[in-house]
Amino acid sequence: MDFKELYSKKLVTAEEAAGVVKSGDRVDYGWAATTPVAVDKALANRLTELENVDFYGGILMWEPEIFKIEDPAAHFTWNSWHMGGFERKAVAKGFSFYSPIRYSELPRYYRDSPNPPAVAIFQVAPMDEHGFFNFGPSASHLAAACETAKIVIVEVNENVPRCLGGFEEGIHISKVDMIVEGDNPPMAEMGGGGAATEVDEAVAKLIVEEIPDGACLQLGIGGMPNAVGSLIAKSDLKDLGVHTEMYVDAFVDIAKAGKITGMRKSIDKGRQTYAFGAGTKKLYDYLNNNPECMSAPVDYTNDIRSISALDNFMSINNAVNLDLFGQVNAESAGTKNISGAGGQLDFVLGAYLSKGGKSFICCSSTFTTRDGELKSRILPTLDNGSIVTDTRANIHYLVTEYGKVNLKGLPTWQKCEAIISVAHPDFRDQLIKDAEKMNIWRRSNKI
Repeated sequence: MDFKELYSKKLVTAEEAAGVVKSGDRVDYGWAATTPVAVDKALANRLTELENVDFYGGILMWEPEIFKIEDPAAHFTWNSWHMGGFERKAVAKGFSFYSPIRYSELPRYYRDSPNPPAVAIFQVAPMDEHGFFNFGPSASHLAAACETAKIVIVEVNENVPRCLGGFEEGIHISKVDMIVEGDNPPMAEMGGGGAATEVDEAVAKLIVEEIPDGACLQLGIGGMPNAVGSLIAKSDLKDLGVHTEMYVDAFVDIAKAGKITGMRKSIDKGRQTYAFGAGTKKLYDYLNNNPECMSAPVDYTNDIRSISALDNFMSINNAVNLDLFGQVNAESAGTKNISGAGGQLDFVLGAYLSKGGKSFICCSSTFTTRDGELKSRILPTLDNGSIVTDTRANIHYLVTEYGKVNLKGLPTWQKCEAIISVAHPDFRDQLIKDAEKMNIWRRSNKI
């Protein structure tokens, strides 16, 4: 097979590619940093001619051009597997909605769905000598989307890093219907949530002292996980491994500090395994053609069986808030959707099943509203409409700047006492009164 000849036959303009989308179509729009750009712009120019188009994607790192058309709700819906800031703003305009699912289930969902995508469109790295287009830092569920879509359109971008893997990290030209050569925009960057605060540093210190040599790490995104990563990079820890949903800048810092070898991993030995990556140019440069890093589908990275097979697995994730029963909300502010289920529950469960494994839910004890009011993240019960990401039966360690507590298996009164012990002191008395009303407080308890 002459791949170059086949390439030229399948090469089309962005406008031609956009022309295959019809009213009523379900369109997969890639994932995170590899959401389409050139085809998105072309599609925006004709989307007002269409109606009832269902787009699926997530973790948008820039506002797509299709979002900017006049009256988008009259022409399409954006259905997000995991929401970010651009998608949250679109919710208020009536065309963006969250699609609740455990992230690890996406590949099977695509393969089993009675309503597969009519079209799949996403950015890829340039074709290699063997005829493969690499998915870049977004292996995730894209192989499953390609297998089930009627039409597969790849948008080639020379700046997409070639992310090596074990499987399902790319697609062969024989499986592609259309090829678009875009304008090679730089990879979209995502920061780590700002510089670490004193609270972040305090929480990180409490977590890092629990991590042994040879541990395998999973970090979420945000100031606290990044603070943990920074502290690990400066620590005496050694022979660490990585098995994570999202590859973030903190892993690059840890690796470059010589702390990561992966040589104590029982699976994927010596490899840093991840489902997708998003960060700064430093991250994309590090992932590019790096055989130490392993891009893999999310139903492998987030599979509880994969996670639990790794000894001393350390899962570190954020929360929006939690209540005195130990229910963790990492997705919403009341009824306002913030992100999504993602893989947090998978890693919370998998880490506890791991020999020596621990899962940490970390958060600041308080936050300040726009009006300057200090509020507790630890509540008597979750606010009306809040989503339970991790049930009260699943939580292991809770960490705030006031300490860390192991909540696994505690009866409600002991769990309540432990949670209040790491709340902000200004709110503890009221939390005790609330706990008494709910009959989960013993008068003999002392904080």
